[in-house]
Amino acid sequence: MQRIISIPLSLIAYLLFFFFICLFHPIQYLCLHLFGYEAHKRSVDLLNFCLLQILWVTFTTAKAEFKAQLPEGKPLIFVANHQGLYDIIGIGWFMRKYHPKYVSKVELGKGIPSVSYNLNHGGSVLIDRKDPKQALPALKKMAEYIQANNRSTVIYPEGTRSRDGKPGTFAANGLKILCKYAPDAWVVPVTINNSWKVFRYGGFLLGLGNRLKFTVHPPLAVKEYDFNTLFEKTRDAIVSEIEH
Repeated sequence: MQRIISIPLSLIAYLLFFFFICLFHPIQYLCLHLFGYEAHKRSVDLLNFCLLQILWVTFTTAKAEFKAQLPEGKPLIFVANHQGLYDIIGIGWFMRKYHPKYVSKVELGKGIPSVSYNLNHGGSVLIDRKDPKQALPALKKMAEYIQANNRSTVIYPEGTRSRDGKPGTFAANGLKILCKYAPDAWVVPVTINNSWKVFRYGGFLLGLGNRLKFTVHPPLAVKEYDFNTLFEKTRDAIVSEIEH
């Protein structure tokens, strides 16, 4: 029955999604070229807000819970488990205060209205997961960017999204490079729950009545830990709040 109800609702949701990313593509361009970074950033914030509101069409909600205050005027590295598209949109909106940038796969850097433009012009970096040598300087560039500008980046150490919510293997290399070249940064573990349920059917149909939750754990100062301890604490914090 849920799948039958989902057919018209999914159609509306996809149409709204396509409408907003097409609408905000020229808005982003004009904001950046006429008014600069801050205006462009605000346009991306508004886009994320609109995309998040589409969830209401499928009776789904999203909220963030901050377990501690995050430091201001410091570079931040948000480290999260990965369950789906709305991980990115949710962090983009709920963490907008910290100017989140993304370490994204190169395939998203072309052909997608709004998304590709923001990735190419908003301070994010694109990496080719098939070419590890290319990823290293890209991650170094991102780390140096957040270190110099006191902004934040988002990394998903699982590398690919979980299809059932269960956490995969966390790879350490990407985070290690970010910590090395952004020594003043704070690592912020983030647990994402139920995002995978939005696309639980794997195709056109969207899941209904889900409750997305972003749990933001207390930050960890890079300078206060050796990397192995920092990585373990980060991974343990994320995994401890994943709902099974």
